[in-house]
Amino acid sequence: MTDAISIDVWSDIACPWCYIGKRNLEKGLADAASDDDAPVTTVTFHSFELSPDTPVDFEGDEIDFLAGHKGMPRDQVSQMLSNVTGVAANAGLEYRFDLLRHTNTVKAHELLHFAKQAGRQHDMAERLMSAYFTEGRHVGRIDDLVDLATEIGLDGDAVRDALENERHLPDVRADQAQAQAYGINGVPFFVIDGKYGVSGAQPPEAFAQIARQVWAERRGAASAL
Repeated sequence: MTDAISIDVWSDIACPWCYIGKRNLEKGLADAASDDDAPVTTVTFHSFELSPDTPVDFEGDEIDFLAGHKGMPRDQVSQMLSNVTGVAANAGLEYRFDLLRHTNTVKAHELLHFAKQAGRQHDMAERLMSAYFTEGRHVGRIDDLVDLATEIGLDGDAVRDALENERHLPDVRADQAQAQAYGINGVPFFVIDGKYGVSGAQPPEAFAQIARQVWAERRGAASAL
């Protein structure tokens, strides 16, 4: 039996292209899964903070943040957000930048590691990104994160204890150190089987193609033994 292809995804909850990339990856893998000899894959999410200096309670909207953080003119930021909203819509996502509550994401990353340990990382990543980009929920405070975690069936008391005691902060820092070692300076970034790097929110067909390619390489190597 051929081992599963590992797909390691570095992303940030507050990265609009990361949610689009996540959805496109899922669609691409679903397409490849219909093959007669379908690739077997495992997807793991890893922590990357785009703006670690962001306060938990940022005063202002997304335009205020980007205009101040990147020094871009407000009309340019507005046009950029309109563009990414359109791209998200094509991926089946309804972004609501008018509702979005910008925040520090380190606690959300800690929660993702808690969920990974419980075998629910994919569900947690989806819940966090949906809450942030489409529902205007706060994803930076412990109380709000506990609420989101319980919505997918995680134990709220255990989540609160882990977040208050920063139990998974070393895991977050380890992911960030690995990203630095790989030379990753922007997300989303996908590492396929530890040897292929794919940068950005590629279309679904690109993810399907690389999954098929790596699977064929695996099959070829196995038959040569």
